[in-house]
Amino acid sequence: MAVDAALHLANLSTLLVCMVLKFPQMFALMRAKSTEGVSVSSVLLELLGFIVFVTYQVYYEYPPPTYLEYPILIAQDAILLLLILHYSGNLKHSLLYAAVFVGGWQLLTVRKWIIDLAMSLCTFISAASKMAQLQCLWRTKDAGQVSALTWALATYTCMARIYTTVVTTSDMQVLVRFVVMTMLNGWVTATVLYYGRRRIKTD
Repeated sequence: MAVDAALHLANLSTLLVCMVLKFPQMFALMRAKSTEGVSVSSVLLELLGFIVFVTYQVYYEYPPPTYLEYPILIAQDAILLLLILHYSGNLKHSLLYAAVFVGGWQLLTVRKWIIDLAMSLCTFISAASKMAQLQCLWRTKDAGQVSALTWALATYTCMARIYTTVVTTSDMQVLVRFVVMTMLNGWVTATVLYYGRRRIKTD
């Protein structure tokens, strides 16, 4: 009974957090009208990882509560990407990105081996998205418009998903992905906070 209650709480809290996860980052961009410090490569890779992950979960008919937040995250990442392209003056690239992602999404479920291979690469894709953001921060040595709150919330959702995966499916690929994502999201959060404090001291 206690396990069921904890599972329900983890699923619900993850869903609620993910409904607003990217909002702090979006508001930061709209307020500054600048993409300083935000890596477009990170957002593209994250979006790709989300698409592969949710497609894998649906393909194998996993319980919807364990991945219900991903369509919401995909929509938010798509809006975030549009904002980044808009403020960087590259909005014309949005149609190309849309065509590539929609085409790739359809390709994933053509054969079982394709979705299995994509999922085995999903952790590396998602990890690469975090490393791209870290490299951007290290290069500029400035948090710019990167939202620490967004990354902190992402760290929490991955921690919650470690628990729900252990309790429900015990899928090792999924579990490894969430462990790696928790560590990298935490690393990005700490880096953003560090450079943010340095900027305040300099000002």
